[in-house]
Amino acid sequence: MAKLIEFLRPYRAFVALVLVLTFVQTMSSLYLPNLMSSIVDTGIIRGDEGYILREGLWMLAVTVLGGAGSVLASYYGAKATAGFGKLLRTRIFRHVEHFTLKEFDQIGTSSLIVRSTNDVMQVQQFINMLLRMMVMAPLTAIGGIILAVRTDASLSLVIVVVLPIMSIAIWLVMRRGFDLFRSIQKKVDRLNLVLRENLTGVRVVRAFGRVPYEVRRFDAANLDLTDTSVRVFQLMAILMPIVMLIMNLAMVAIVWFGGVQINTGTLELGNLMAFIQYVMQIMFAVLMVSMMLFMVPRAQASAVRINEVLALEPEFRDPDDPLPVPRGPGTVEFRGVTFYYPGGEEPALHDVTFTARPGQITAVIGGTGAGKSTLMNLIPRFYDVSEGSILVDGVDVRKMRQADLRQRLGYVPQKAVLFTGSVLENIRYGDPGASLAAAQHAADVAQASEFVSEMEEGMEAEISQGGVNLSGGQRQRLAMARALARRAEIYLFDDSFSALDFRTDALVRAALRRELTGATVMIIAQRVSTVMDADHILVLDDGRLVGAGTHRELMASCPVYAEIVASQLSPEESA
Repeated sequence: MAKLIEFLRPYRAFVALVLVLTFVQTMSSLYLPNLMSSIVDTGIIRGDEGYILREGLWMLAVTVLGGAGSVLASYYGAKATAGFGKLLRTRIFRHVEHFTLKEFDQIGTSSLIVRSTNDVMQVQQFINMLLRMMVMAPLTAIGGIILAVRTDASLSLVIVVVLPIMSIAIWLVMRRGFDLFRSIQKKVDRLNLVLRENLTGVRVVRAFGRVPYEVRRFDAANLDLTDTSVRVFQLMAILMPIVMLIMNLAMVAIVWFGGVQINTGTLELGNLMAFIQYVMQIMFAVLMVSMMLFMVPRAQASAVRINEVLALEPEFRDPDDPLPVPRGPGTVEFRGVTFYYPGGEEPALHDVTFTARPGQITAVIGGTGAGKSTLMNLIPRFYDVSEGSILVDGVDVRKMRQADLRQRLGYVPQKAVLFTGSVLENIRYGDPGASLAAAQHAADVAQASEFVSEMEEGMEAEISQGGVNLSGGQRQRLAMARALARRAEIYLFDDSFSALDFRTDALVRAALRRELTGATVMIIAQRVSTVMDADHILVLDDGRLVGAGTHRELMASCPVYAEIVASQLSPEESA
């Protein structure tokens, strides 16, 4: 928790105001019983109406001052803690943006979402209460005890008896609550994971008729969280009656013994009333601290989870002295590249060596699990090689800044990801400064103009989240247009033709060959028809490069490639 307090530093003026205003509010609340006592003993009993009026007006002024202090303290406390939450969420988001895929896999997307929202909110609420209670509760308790003892030392023995009893009762209840609060955040993670999987895979769920199963799975996670939350709130519900019972019994004892002292003339009525107010303030201070302590385990658990994210360093960072961006044509070279996934016993790629040159289309083909997408993910440094090196224009990609490297790439992922916004905004995601004409040209090359023109608003048509209002092939073509809008030197197409029909596939490849004459183009594909016209074809099998050459050369020299071709094309087509 202490590490997160630094995010309050920009709002230290507001924090200081909250502390000062809370001090004013607390002092006014402690002073009011004394005024009330003097009004009763001096004004009412003696019948001095002028004194009652003067002291009453002064009491009203103190009340207004305390109320104003409370309102302003709440206002500035809210501004400070809201700003704290904003800065913390921003810091988490920016830190996560530098994560490699390894860190995302390590924590999990669902957990990152919960940590960035729910966990930050828990810490924010705790700090808001802490700013008020750290001054109010100790000052009220200590000041109340001093003033109560000064009012009547013998009656203060009631406090000596009651406070330990109340503290023990609160501790017994809260001891169980700590463990429950720690487990709540994990159960929130689980619920979010189940919900996210269901919503993301809703088509698969419905296609296989697994809605009842998913409902049961959600109900189980929801019920688990609900049961834990109910047990926590039951403990909190038990605490309040116990505290109120102790407080009311204390009041009975004070009135009883105070009444005896009034009868003997050793205590005045006003002092008894003031003493009761002091005791009430002391007990409410203890109650406020106990309520704040109820938030400690959950806030602490959230703070630990947030710190885990902030303390997690990306597997690799930019070099301290990065080499300047090479201004070459965009040659990509793999030299003896071997790669292991984190925790993997066998390499996903083993001793892969090849060169992809400008002006050529280099295609990669192989069976499922051959390592094609892994190879493609190493070029933008989504992962780093375990052995060997990847060079762009003769410079190792690990010696460049990641932003500089990726600025030279036009990347089309295996799963076409689109963002909420218009068609034009999605294409301009590749180049925010692209003109409308440039975006339209990119759409033409990607064969997306046909279906875009059929939309009611054309390039301004809205794309739903994830592009769910488009077909798979339409999403892939827009993803290609986004990459083409960048006008990069190196283009990476990671199985981005899979949802296209054969005619569109052929049209896109023909347009790419005309458009990207000077660029380095790498294509991963499952279909032989997509790669057979490439200038250079790489064949992967179980992470190893088992063949390289043109279609005709591989048909004669690579049995793996010949087997793939035979499984997809007739002898006439393969020739």
